[in-house]
Amino acid sequence: MKALVAVTSLLLSTALLLIGQGMQLTLVPLRASDNGLSDFLIGVSASCYFLGFIVGCIGIPATIARAGHIRSFSVLTAVMISAVLCLEMLDGWPFLLGLRFLVGVAISGLYTVIESWLNSQASAESRGRILSIYTFILLASIALGQALINVGPVASATPFMLAAVFLALAIIPVGLTRRMAPAPLEPRRIRFNLLYQRSRTAFAGALLSGLVVGSFWSLGAVFARGNGASQSEVSWFISAAIVGGALLQYPIGLVSDRIDRRRVLLALCLGGAAASVAVALSTGHAWHLPTVFLFGAMVMPLYAISLATAADVAQSDEFVEIGTSVLLLNALGAVSAPLFLGQLMSLLGPPMLFWSFALLCLLFAAYVTRQLRDARAVSVVQQVPFTAASPDVAPASFELDPRGEEHAQAGERPADD
Repeated sequence: MKALVAVTSLLLSTALLLIGQGMQLTLVPLRASDNGLSDFLIGVSASCYFLGFIVGCIGIPATIARAGHIRSFSVLTAVMISAVLCLEMLDGWPFLLGLRFLVGVAISGLYTVIESWLNSQASAESRGRILSIYTFILLASIALGQALINVGPVASATPFMLAAVFLALAIIPVGLTRRMAPAPLEPRRIRFNLLYQRSRTAFAGALLSGLVVGSFWSLGAVFARGNGASQSEVSWFISAAIVGGALLQYPIGLVSDRIDRRRVLLALCLGGAAASVAVALSTGHAWHLPTVFLFGAMVMPLYAISLATAADVAQSDEFVEIGTSVLLLNALGAVSAPLFLGQLMSLLGPPMLFWSFALLCLLFAAYVTRQLRDARAVSVVQQVPFTAASPDVAPASFELDPRGEEHAQAGERPADD
């Protein structure tokens, strides 16, 4: 409780920030679609957003070290507010690409500020609880943002202005806090080769999560709109997937603590493929939202289970590097997939988004089936307890994760499949 009191202002700022972030995630592709931009260009803009996210994760820590956490939070929020307002005012696709890139840079920097600050206030005993609360606030705030986009037509300035208001309000709790800001950040290494050596299954799972979940964030609203959904129905569509992933992540994680996590990933991929087919076939039917809920329940936990699979075989002092690699590999998948899936939607129609998801999940399921033929170096008893996680974070979140400390004391661990 003492640790939570110490970060109350920061968590309040986080909630306000992510309500605005959740709104713009859906508003921007909806506005672009209504303005007549092709699905391909909307996909390219989404790739620019995730590319900005990667650039921010790599480059913003140096800015935070130079300017400090509070000033960096204020400046990055100001950049994001300006970009969101410009997205409302400027309709041309070159502006869309550049502004979405800026939003990606800013939000990844803001995540870095928040997570490094939370870590500085957390003790070894409270770190896991604070991470869980942070993850809950993140998902709940983004879901709330989906409901708030209905304050006005997407063609009007009202929803964008409300998103900007929430972003501006986020500066107040942090700006007035009397708590000391944390020490400057240390740079984080990215080692995709290390992740692949430790667990090929976790490597592929992180990439699949980016390909599917990243594309859903980018093009899900466009899919719903293309199938005749109203603005409010689009918000329910996105919310159903978020709620499905949020409610089922922890139960699925508990199951993964008791069996080989590769089998859990296999089940999620098969379930994700089935749910994707159901979503594609159910448009216009009363059972459409339940299928979207199931889709979110199957694919949203892919990132957390892949991270847990990598954590099981991380050697001492490797967890932060491996976690950073899982996160950025997920982001790379989110950069690349919308480029192709947006073009497919433009050529063959909106349902191709979920037919493509089904194919990707089946391909990964076949890959995991191949990996299951090999004995795993880590037994179920040796698996590290599951911790809920979201790809909508920055590498600093891995300092909060209690699995890093557990491995620091556990010594060397063998490589996995």
